[in-house]
Amino acid sequence: MAVHQTLIVFLQEMRKSVKILVSSVVICTAVIFFLSPELLQLVQAHLSDELYFFSVAGPFLAHIKLALFGSLFVLMPLIMTFIWRAIAKPFGVSGLALYCFIVATCLLFYVGTMFCYLITLPFGIKFLLGYGSAELRPVISVGRFVNFVTIFVLAFGLIFELPIFMIFLAKVQVVSRKFFEKNRRYALLAIAVAAAVLTPTPDVVNMLLMGGPLYLLYEGGIITMIILRIR
Repeated sequence: MAVHQTLIVFLQEMRKSVKILVSSVVICTAVIFFLSPELLQLVQAHLSDELYFFSVAGPFLAHIKLALFGSLFVLMPLIMTFIWRAIAKPFGVSGLALYCFIVATCLLFYVGTMFCYLITLPFGIKFLLGYGSAELRPVISVGRFVNFVTIFVLAFGLIFELPIFMIFLAKVQVVSRKFFEKNRRYALLAIAVAAAVLTPTPDVVNMLLMGGPLYLLYEGGIITMIILRIR
């Protein structure tokens, strides 16, 4: 199937799901909004300092953002189901294979978010606040801190999907397993650049905390293709 035809089929499938996705996110966000104070405590767990707001609507908007983040986190299986159905249809992937892609994607997303929240995020916050001193005291906006944490956690979860999409591309013969095997050095360079851009701090430790797992996931994708005999 030509590239433009594949894109048309994908967009048609996604259009069928947009209303359901949007309504689900809106309803879930409204429900989770009432739990946003507890979510804020979780987000602030790695921060020893207090949060402040500098506008009248600041706290309200921060709670809205947390509720939206919570709804995306909770609804990720539904979101991934619709996305994978749209991606898989042009290539004729269905049944058990499609189900496995959906489940594996959701699992890796949650593993990535938990890894970020429990390991990478505390190191990043500690490093950044380490530049403070008696003369330089941190005054952190609740809105910006919520943006920082939620975007970083979601990005980590999405980046952890790498091996699944590698396997899918090889399975539908867009690229071969040998392509990934031969281009390890370029993959390592791309991972290093992504880690440098996406990590909250420029130090080597935090870059390794993202880049190391990503490269292991890259190799894991290749090993999985070998086990599944995907060429």
